Amino acid sequence: MRPTSMLIALALAGSLAAGCGVKKDVHQKALDDLAATKSQLGTAETELAAANGRVAELEAEVAKTQKALASSEEVSAGQLEKLGAVKEELEEVRRQREATKQRLAAFRELNDRFRSLVDTGKLEVAFRNGQMVLKLPAGVLFPSGRAKLSSDGETALAEVLTILLEFKDRRFVVAGHTDDRPIKTRKFKNNWELSQARALSVVSAMTEAGFDGKNLGAAGYGEFDPVASNETPEGRQLNRRIEIILVPDLSELPNLVPGNET
Repeated sequence: MRPTSMLIALALAGSLAAGCGVKKDVHQKALDDLAATKSQLGTAETELAAANGRVAELEAEVAKTQKALASSEEVSAGQLEKLGAVKEELEEVRRQREATKQRLAAFRELNDRFRSLVDTGKLEVAFRNGQMVLKLPAGVLFPSGRAKLSSDGETALAEVLTILLEFKDRRFVVAGHTDDRPIKTRKFKNNWELSQARALSVVSAMTEAGFDGKNLGAAGYGEFDPVASNETPEGRQLNRRIEIILVPDLSELPNLVPGNET
C-alpha cells in the first residue's frame, strides 16, 4: 500500500540560499528533488484513494457473501474458502492503511517542524528506500577534509537536533557520504574513513544533546552512495552530505514511497 501526500513547503530566494552557505544552483537542485518527491506523493495519494475504494468493495463482498450463506441451506467448502480469502485480504488492506496513516502523521509533523530549515537550504527532507531522511550538506557542517564540526556546523546541527529531540525515542542512523574525489591525509586514508568519522561526530553531538545512545547508529558510505553525478562541482557538493535516517518500526512497513530513491 502506498501513502497519502505530505506537503513540503518551499519558498526560497537565491540570495537566501547564498547567505546560508549553499550555492544557488545546488540549492535549486535540492528544490527540484523535493518537487519531484511532492509529485510522487501526490500520485500516492491517488493510489491510497483507490485502496480505500478497494476496502469498500471487499466489505460489500463480505456482507453479500455472508448474507447469501445465511440464507442457503447448504454451504460448500469452496464458498467458505472464498469468504475466508476475502476476509483475509480485507484485514490486510485495513492493517496496511492504518499503519500508513499513523506513519504519515508522524512524518508530516516532523516535516512541518523542519520547514524553516528546509526553506533556508540548511536541510533537505527526502525519502530513500522507504525511509525518511534528513540531509545536511557536509559543507555546512565540516571544513573540507575534516571530521570535526565547525562552529557554524555546530550551530546548524543544534538547530536540527533541537527539533529532532521531540522525536528522540525514535531510532536513528547517521550516515556520512562524500564525493568520489580521493582523499588521503595523515588522519584519513580514504573517503570511507572520513565519512565514518563525520557520522560519528554527529552521533556524538546527538548524545550530548540528550539522545539515548541505544537508539543511535553511525555508518560511513564514502563515495559509494551518491545522489547526484560526480562529474560536476554541483553534483559533488550534493554528494558530500550527512544523512540522519529515521529507522522505521516494523509497523511502519512497507516502504513509504516505493520507487522514490533519488
